[in-house]
Amino acid sequence: MSGTSPALQPPADAVNPVRHPDAPAPGELLGAHYGQCFGCGGDQPHGLHLQARAGEGVAITAEFTVQPAHQGAPGLAHGGVLTAALDEALGSLNWLLRTIAVTGRLETDFLRPVPVDTTLYLEAEVTAVAGRKIYSTATGRIGGPDGPVAVRADAVFIEVKIDHFVDHGREQEIRAAMEDPDQLRRARAFEVNP
Repeated sequence: MSGTSPALQPPADAVNPVRHPDAPAPGELLGAHYGQCFGCGGDQPHGLHLQARAGEGVAITAEFTVQPAHQGAPGLAHGGVLTAALDEALGSLNWLLRTIAVTGRLETDFLRPVPVDTTLYLEAEVTAVAGRKIYSTATGRIGGPDGPVAVRADAVFIEVKIDHFVDHGREQEIRAAMEDPDQLRRARAFEVNP
């Protein structure tokens, strides 16, 4: 990505990411990590409903269709919504690492407009890991998975403990998620973005 700030450049001692042995298999749908998540949750009527699939290595593919509720200028996706889609795709990568992490920094480049009713095809991958920092990059294409790049982003995610969510989240949602009898769904609720 051109113009990436130094904060998004991995340090010299960063290591290559390693896919967790229990990560979903390539091609497997990751599913929503939390029903109320604006990015992937099915319980958000105006959410993105982003569908992510595990890729090879520490990469995912995803897509979402821009709805009228996602407009900024008439007939075009709001830049914040496109950034949210990239953030959600980048956050989904943490499931392949089996790490709880939150967005520390995200920089987005907007290269072409994305009209309402357009499907945005996203690809994201982890590029390096340095201590608690996870460096990643993503692109969003229009017209198909090989279409022109409309948006792209670089990010640093920071690994956190579950206490991050317990200490800062709204009590009723935290309690409901912690009391979910489905152990996998309970763990995934705290997977990405605060």
